[in-house]
Amino acid sequence: MERLIERFIRYVKVDTQSDHHTKTHPSTEKQKNLSKILVEELNSIGVHAFLDDYGYVYAKIDKNIEGAPAIGLVAHVDTSPDAPGKDVNPRIIKNYDGGLIKLNETLSMEPKGFPSLSRVIGEDIIVTDGNTLLGADDKCGVAEIMEVAEYYIAHPEVKHGDIYISFTPDEEIGEGADHFNYEWFKADFAYTADGDEVGGIEYENFNAAAADLNFVGKSIHPGSAKNKMINALHLAIEFHELLPTFKNPAYTEGYEGFNHITELKGAVEHAHAHYIIRNHDMAKFKTQKAEFEMIVSYMNQKYGYEAVKLTLKDTYYNMYEIIKNHMHVIDLAKQAITNTGVSPFFKAIRGGTDGARLTYEGLICPNIGTGGYQFHGRYEFASINQMKKAVNILIEIIRLAAEQSK
Repeated sequence: MERLIERFIRYVKVDTQSDHHTKTHPSTEKQKNLSKILVEELNSIGVHAFLDDYGYVYAKIDKNIEGAPAIGLVAHVDTSPDAPGKDVNPRIIKNYDGGLIKLNETLSMEPKGFPSLSRVIGEDIIVTDGNTLLGADDKCGVAEIMEVAEYYIAHPEVKHGDIYISFTPDEEIGEGADHFNYEWFKADFAYTADGDEVGGIEYENFNAAAADLNFVGKSIHPGSAKNKMINALHLAIEFHELLPTFKNPAYTEGYEGFNHITELKGAVEHAHAHYIIRNHDMAKFKTQKAEFEMIVSYMNQKYGYEAVKLTLKDTYYNMYEIIKNHMHVIDLAKQAITNTGVSPFFKAIRGGTDGARLTYEGLICPNIGTGGYQFHGRYEFASINQMKKAVNILIEIIRLAAEQSK
């Protein structure tokens, strides 16, 4: 695994942020800069790979044994738009001692405020310089899958079924499976390498929706505004205050759902707000969406015109409802993790992955840990020790599936 960390560091230095606003596929052309690198590297080690017009990388390693299941490995190249992603400057900390980590002159972190750090004491970790995110989400997964591909090319004596690989764009904006080529990607089942702590197996995720609200005000000169002006920004604030207070994500954990405002902008005449709506429970998810609709109806009745316009769109659903009928895929991952000396554990994702969408389209695809932590921000980091274990787990999943098929 000599190239694993070299790969990862090289990949995170490529700016691949996706963008909610462009409405193109991929949402940013710069994602293809990394995708092209991956295609070139795969072809150079003897794996046929190609990049399609939508920014998806596809590759396949042909089986060397009959009867083994075809397994897919999926990771995404884009990074979150929630924090800067250009000019990433990673730094390796050897044998982390559990103390304070100074990212730069103003930002630092330690286990007291960032409990994830307590899970990597004694390990070599990679951090940012505090000016950008790291890109561990999901370039840990990308680098690990590349390492798996190289391993199977270098070791033709290790028996395996067909291995399908895809690196997707736009996962961070909920569009990573919008143009996935199911006709080409003929895996019997797959795994997204997009989790955090290694050993984790995730097959429950949020049901998710996006809400766009447009607030229409009435602009009047403030000197003569009495009983005439309706400020669109005030409408946006009023709407937000009518939502349940404790559905703020800052007050939720575990299986608790939330409404999260991610954008608010505007002026007196017009304002816009974007929310993401999340809940593991479908009935509660529907209730949250209905609350948005009821508030809109109330405000429009109150003001006597269409002061608020709402667009609701479901983006993905809880893959547990499908995977619960295909638990052999989970059992395989659990056994592989155990075989590599790691303790497997299960948790519900307080988010989503490409795997949720893929699962609902018929490709069973739970998520497994990669060794990255604290995603989407300047405090993101990755454990080198755990990344290496993640590679071994992916290799073992494929090996074990072939052995069990005999």
